[in-house]
Amino acid sequence: MNLFVIVAIIAVVLLLVGGFVQAFQFLLWIGAILLAIAIIGWLVRTMSGRKSV
Repeated sequence: MNLFVIVAIIAVVLLLVGGFVQAFQFLLWIGAILLAIAIIGWLVRTMSGRKSV
């Protein structure tokens, strides 16, 4: 019976870790997109010659 409990605990831990990895991967994509938008905005502002803050 102890073997089944250990296997069940390992399964739950793996499911949670898998969910966190999926969420982290999603957040990495969102961060990369936001970074690209920020760089494009900075380049546009730099190229247009605006000095406003």
